[in-house]
Amino acid sequence: MPGLAVVLLVFTWGRDLPGAVVALVTLVLAGAVLAAVHHAEVVAHRVGEPFGSLVLAVAVTIIEVALIVTLMADGGDKSSTLARDTVFAAVMITCNGIVGISLLVASLRHGTAVFNPEGTGAALATVATLATLSLVLPTFTTSKPGPEFSTTQLTFAALSSLVLYGLFVATQTVRHRDYFLPITHQGELITADDHAEVPTARTALISLGLLGLALIGVVGLAKGVSPTIESGVAKAGLPHAVVGVIIALLVLLPETIAALRSARRDRVQTSLNLALGSAMASIGLTIPAVALASVWLSGPLVLGLGATHMVLLALTVVVSSLTVVPGRATPLQGGVHLVLFAAYLELAINP
Repeated sequence: MPGLAVVLLVFTWGRDLPGAVVALVTLVLAGAVLAAVHHAEVVAHRVGEPFGSLVLAVAVTIIEVALIVTLMADGGDKSSTLARDTVFAAVMITCNGIVGISLLVASLRHGTAVFNPEGTGAALATVATLATLSLVLPTFTTSKPGPEFSTTQLTFAALSSLVLYGLFVATQTVRHRDYFLPITHQGELITADDHAEVPTARTALISLGLLGLALIGVVGLAKGVSPTIESGVAKAGLPHAVVGVIIALLVLLPETIAALRSARRDRVQTSLNLALGSAMASIGLTIPAVALASVWLSGPLVLGLGATHMVLLALTVVVSSLTVVPGRATPLQGGVHLVLFAAYLELAINP
């Protein structure tokens, strides 16, 4: 599938695609996303947790960054809010959608969903800080008219995002690795994964190469069908922000599938690592990337959220904090997060 995606990309790049070809590209694009999930999980299983969650989070964020930058380069002024819309959509999808469905599935299947509050709390605090610095502050700064950062402020936000993300990765993988390992219902760490044999180094390297091909195919094919997505959104009379939601849903599909698999196996900590790690990577890597791209991209870069979305973000942080503190969750907590996610989707369609 990764090879097919790259071949199809070569034959469709830079061309106006008829409807039948768009349908074919969409099918191959979905297949490439699923292939990326598989090969990322092979690599992740080889390196173990919590490194495995980091591999998939970074891989998915590369897709997101590439899509945002390429669409901003083609879209002009109408894409000035694309980075903001996509990043905020990623935060809502991960912190409410993926977290909610993971907690619901695990608690219904195993009675309660158990996880490590130290590691999950650290991840949530980092996500909340990154989201506030990058998406809330621009609404209130006065150096530049509108919900935009000045050049100095944007540089500070980009560097801060990179520093915080780097600190978190060091904490997750080096100094406090045990905080991010799944635990049993008795609170014991699960250091070994028993669902399959660890792949060989050769198999992992092959999967790493195929993962790279799959990501190239996803980015390129998604750019090819993006005009169809944008025109469809416009014809349906929906806000342009829905384009950002669609992009985020597409690129986070691998994370969602992997998180659900982990939740079904009672590895809720792995699901939360995937969800919050993706939210963190989405902000911590996307904001610096679009800040750098804004040097040569024309048009404004609007990052500040509106009042409605700030309320949703604040409520998400409060609810997530209450979910994390006990270190275990029932179906109620999963349902609360899913209702917040549904509210976000409703307001995206009917602002």
